Amino acid sequence: MLVDDHAMLRHGMAMVINMEPDMEVFAEADDGSEALALLRKDDAIDIVLLDITLKTVSGLEAIKNIHAYFPELPVLFVSMHDEMVYAERALRAGARGYIMKQEPGEVLVNAIREVLKGNVFLSKKMHEKLLNRMATGGAEPEQLINTLTPSEFEVLHLIGSGHSSQEIAKLLSRSIKTIETHRFNIRTKLKLKDSADLIRYATRWISEEH
Repeated sequence: MLVDDHAMLRHGMAMVINMEPDMEVFAEADDGSEALALLRKDDAIDIVLLDITLKTVSGLEAIKNIHAYFPELPVLFVSMHDEMVYAERALRAGARGYIMKQEPGEVLVNAIREVLKGNVFLSKKMHEKLLNRMATGGAEPEQLINTLTPSEFEVLHLIGSGHSSQEIAKLLSRSIKTIETHRFNIRTKLKLKDSADLIRYATRWISEEH
């Protein structure tokens, strides 16, 4: 199953996958709720390819809903968002791998095969980052960031990338009010005093992750 809110991207991925003699795109959805509804109607899906940014809830929230009903169903994130920022979060949410959309088709196919074998698929760079973190104790310097919800995490990333609330609302198909609520909650959880403090924190965090 392909879950992405861009029909043309789904079409492109489907073409790549359907060229493989032993693979077929069985279903497509443009958000998490539609994906879950399709999965509950038919259990023929072997793997879900899921984007981070969807029409309604974040893909990081969608995977939790999917695994509540289908805990053994493997999920591979296929996203435009930087793997170095999102991959570890995706694995903690229950994903079996993470691949960026700019990768060539053969990498996508290889990622699907590895996940279906029961392995975790990440880029070599991301593997090295996680191994290095384990070797140095496995603790993140900013534990408070783990208290953020998937949507808040997504907003923090976009703030750190230089986007305004209006731009974030457009990118995530959310209302300005919703984004401002997320910003307030992020500031509260991270113990930041004002918006300027939030922007400084988000910008520094993005640079450290890269």
